[in-house]
Amino acid sequence: MPVSTHPHAAAAHQHTHVFLGAHHDRNERRTRFVIALTAVMMIAEITGGTIFGSMALVADGWHMSTHAGALLISALAYAYARRHKNDPAFAFGTGKMGDLAGFSSAVILALISLFIVGQSVARLLHPVPIAFGEAIAVAALGLAVNIASAAFLHDGHHESDHHHDDDHPHEDDHHHDHHHGHHHHDNNLRAAYIHIVADAATSLLAIAGLGAGWAFGWVWMDAVMGMVGAAVIANWSYGLMRDAGRVLLDMVPRKELPQDIRRRLESAGDMVTDLHIWQIGPGHYGAIISLLATAPQAPDAYKARLADMPALSHITIEVHARDAGNISETIAG
Repeated sequence: MPVSTHPHAAAAHQHTHVFLGAHHDRNERRTRFVIALTAVMMIAEITGGTIFGSMALVADGWHMSTHAGALLISALAYAYARRHKNDPAFAFGTGKMGDLAGFSSAVILALISLFIVGQSVARLLHPVPIAFGEAIAVAALGLAVNIASAAFLHDGHHESDHHHDDDHPHEDDHHHDHHHGHHHHDNNLRAAYIHIVADAATSLLAIAGLGAGWAFGWVWMDAVMGMVGAAVIANWSYGLMRDAGRVLLDMVPRKELPQDIRRRLESAGDMVTDLHIWQIGPGHYGAIISLLATAPQAPDAYKARLADMPALSHITIEVHARDAGNISETIAG
C-alpha cells in the first residue's frame, strides 16, 4: 500500500498525549485552599489534645496531619502533571500522576493508622486526666472545618466519579486533541476528598468518645474511639491503594470494554487476535488492537467503528491479512 510522504499528510497524523482530567486546574486550586484549612486545624487539634489530655483528639489531629500531607502530595501531583504534560519523556503523558499520588497517600494513611493504634493502646494501659469540655470544643471545630472542606471538594469529586456514556469519543483519525477531559476516576481528587471525609468521621468518633467519658466517666472510651478512628483510616487506605494500584498496574478499567470492542470489530470474518486496554489519565483510556482481517482496510476504517465509545482517547490498530491460511502484516496505525 503506498504511503504518502507529503508533510501535510504526516502532520495530520501527529497528535499530543495530554490526558489530564476534565477540571485539572480547578481541582488543583481547590486542593491548595483545603490544604491551608487542614493545616491550621491540624495544629489546633494536636495542641488542644495534648493540653487537654484527649487521645481521641490527638489521634484526630494526627489523622488530619496525614490529610495535610496527602493533600500536599495531591497538589504537587497536579502541578507536576500540568507542567510536564507535553514532555515527550512520558510516552502517554502525565495523566497517571494523580494515581501515583493517591497510592502514596494510601501508604501514608496505613502507617499513621498503625501509629494511632499504638498510642491508643498505650493510653488504655496508662490513662491520663482529660479536660472533656475543652477537648470536645476543639473536636467540634475540627468537624466544622472538615465539613466545609468536603463541601468545597464535593463537586469536583462528584463529577470525576460518575460515568457518562456520552463522553467525548475518540475521533476517527489520528488528528485529534486530547485536551478535552472526561469525568472518570480522578484518583488524585478522590484521594483528597476521601481524606477529608474520613477525617470528618474520626472527628465524630472523637466527640462521641469524649462525650461518653464526660457523661458516664468512661475515660477508656476516648482511647477506644482512637482505635476505631485508626480502623477508619486503614479502611480508606485500602480502598485508595486498591483503586490507584489498578491504574498503575494497567489493569483493564472496565470489564465490558474488551467485549464491546470485539463486538464492533469482529464481523465478516475479521477477528481480534490481541487486545490491550488501560487507563492513561482521568477519563482517558488507551487501546492497542491487533486485527486479523479477511479483506483488510485502513486502520481509520476500524477506528470509525469505535468512534462512539466513551473515553477511548488513544487507539492503535494493527491489521493483518488472512490469505489462504497465510497471515501477513499489511498496515498499522
